[in-house]
Amino acid sequence: MPVQPLAELIRFARLNSPFYRELYAHLPGHVADLTELPLVPQADFWRANSPRDNTLLTAPLEEAVVFRSGGTTGSPKFSCYTRDEWREFTAAFGAGIVNAGLRPGHRVADLFYAGDLYASFSFVLDSLHRSPVANVRLPIGGAAPWESTTATLEEFRVQVVAGTPTTLCALAERLVAAGRTLPDVELLFFGGECLFGDQLPLLRAAFPSAEARSLGYASVDAGLLGEAVPGGDPRVHRAFAPHTVVEIVDEESGQPIRRAGVPGRLVVTDLRRRLMPVLRYPVGDRAEWVDPEAAVFRILGRAEEGVRVGPVTLHTQDVHDIVTAADTAGEVTGLQLVVRREDGRDGLVLRLATAGPARPGAALADAVTAAVLAQRPLYGSAAAAGHVNPLAVEWAHHRDLAVNSRSGKLVRVVDERPLS
Repeated sequence: MPVQPLAELIRFARLNSPFYRELYAHLPGHVADLTELPLVPQADFWRANSPRDNTLLTAPLEEAVVFRSGGTTGSPKFSCYTRDEWREFTAAFGAGIVNAGLRPGHRVADLFYAGDLYASFSFVLDSLHRSPVANVRLPIGGAAPWESTTATLEEFRVQVVAGTPTTLCALAERLVAAGRTLPDVELLFFGGECLFGDQLPLLRAAFPSAEARSLGYASVDAGLLGEAVPGGDPRVHRAFAPHTVVEIVDEESGQPIRRAGVPGRLVVTDLRRRLMPVLRYPVGDRAEWVDPEAAVFRILGRAEEGVRVGPVTLHTQDVHDIVTAADTAGEVTGLQLVVRREDGRDGLVLRLATAGPARPGAALADAVTAAVLAQRPLYGSAAAAGHVNPLAVEWAHHRDLAVNSRSGKLVRVVDERPLS
């Protein structure tokens, strides 16, 4: 499917998607400039994109692959691709993997996770399959016992290992504890979460010949976001032109930022997807331009729509709804998600504000923690495995909550992790 002219894609979405028809009802009949479109409101977008009575899709769900996006088990979020869209998605990303360092003949182990409608394992495997350079693909997965994973890596003298930083570090920790190394590995391709500087010594100890690099930047809901740019900063990526248009917009005004070094919200428009149109969709990350003319940008961390803690994605609205339901007496008047990094692991702190001078008792903190873990069980299992720090509650007053210095608005996600 060729890249769609923007005006035609907008017309198609308005004609066939009730969600976009309503969102664009105030616009003139012909729109050809992205900046004339409003940003997609996240909550409304996902409400419209339900498995039943869907008002986002432009056609009945009769031929597609469906994946689960981030969200709680109580309100799952699904992304749909036709077979043509998925083929083009993975082919473009596969070409980008060459920029990340994939070479002809490389033997690549896919350690991403599969099953339960998650996309990463299939996405990486299909992207490698459609990469323009020959490669040997070993679909191991992230849940295999470390002993069998290590045996396969050794038997095939694997040169590239792809997985989340959490998975790569967990394997490295096992290898170091067993006094073993994998010197044949040349590249550690990571994706799905940030790789921090304090993780590199462990990876070097287990993979002494390997360099850690970004596999590329994509998400199952937003699609193609950025291909890796060779260099010293793994946060730097280049937009996948002509497949997508990446914007960085001011977090207060929503206006596009065109100067380098100015942080804002990352927004994407996909010019090929038609079944589930993505038009000025906030990705959930903050970024800044490195070279606006070349569409090269640096990822700066999560924006307020969601937060990534190790292998777990949590959406702020979901967590807010869970806390509200658990707080039957209405004692909590404000909420921030605070991400911290201690002892080499990420961890989530729920900073809860109360109006009165006295702090609520431990019972409410326990109830909130239990409710969040019940709705997001992956966090509990990741904490039990030592991949993330346990969920914690921190009480505060409203004056203690972080706000935007210019507008005074509440900052919903506070990322206190180091940048390197």
